[in-house]
Amino acid sequence: MKLALFEHEGRTEPGVLAGDGVVSVAHLAESIPAIIDDYDRLRDGLLACTERSPIPLDAVALRAPIPRPRTILCAIANYWEHAQREPRPLHMYVKNPDAVIGPGETIELPMTEDPWIFMHEAELALVFRGPTTPTPPERWQDVVFGYTCLIDVSARGHGRTSWGDFSWLGKSFDTFCPIGPCIVTADEIPDPNDLHVRMWNDGQLRHDYNTDDMEHRVPELVAWATARVTLRSGDLMACGTNHEGLGPLQDGETVVQEIAGIGSLTVRVRDPRHRTWDRGVYMGADSTNPAAVARRQAGPEGG
Repeated sequence: MKLALFEHEGRTEPGVLAGDGVVSVAHLAESIPAIIDDYDRLRDGLLACTERSPIPLDAVALRAPIPRPRTILCAIANYWEHAQREPRPLHMYVKNPDAVIGPGETIELPMTEDPWIFMHEAELALVFRGPTTPTPPERWQDVVFGYTCLIDVSARGHGRTSWGDFSWLGKSFDTFCPIGPCIVTADEIPDPNDLHVRMWNDGQLRHDYNTDDMEHRVPELVAWATARVTLRSGDLMACGTNHEGLGPLQDGETVVQEIAGIGSLTVRVRDPRHRTWDRGVYMGADSTNPAAVARRQAGPEGG
């Protein structure tokens, strides 16, 4: 089942995607976190709604399915990148919940004059059902309700490292966490470590990887996090990205992230200062596979 938050005729309501449209489920629950909390009781009613005539998607505006999660955890790096990485300990940081935006909205690059470059990181995100307690790896499915797309927008460069090894602020500017277009319930994804993630910037293929390349896989991520913090229904965890696809974001661009089985998330970029960088994939300090980078510099669709 695919749950979405949508705006139609001046109202914002939770819904279920059905065919090429969406059906309101506002009569069952007022929000998607409320659906997650009471999903066992609501499931049959939600399924029945998928049989109704939907409102066409071109007549509504999809919004971030969780407009303001209580907690957004993000795994640092976490991909082997075609065996180019040395083993690294699992670690995470917290991203500002107010950074969340949804489909069709705009990433606003900050006016700050710090010498940053702003980059995209296309990631799979887990959606939790809580409150969680410490959960061993073999029980990870008890607390993962579903999945969504997440773009971890990141300020990189001198500004990121000037405060130490990692800058929370460089990840947490307003609008730096696009999510959506929906939440897919866990029963529809047989294995979250076998999903194809892609992202295009103005038609140029950037990220193109499979989640089977995670160094610390989903069960380990869930166990590590729940041993340290309590996660509530609707909280998110971004699973990290393959850094071989990193590239800059700049004014006027359109970004499309797609994860097989989940859907496609489209956002725009606006920079009031109109800064520019060379387009394409950057090797930088985080990209360690020159052959993979070269493949993605070939042009639109990676060809």
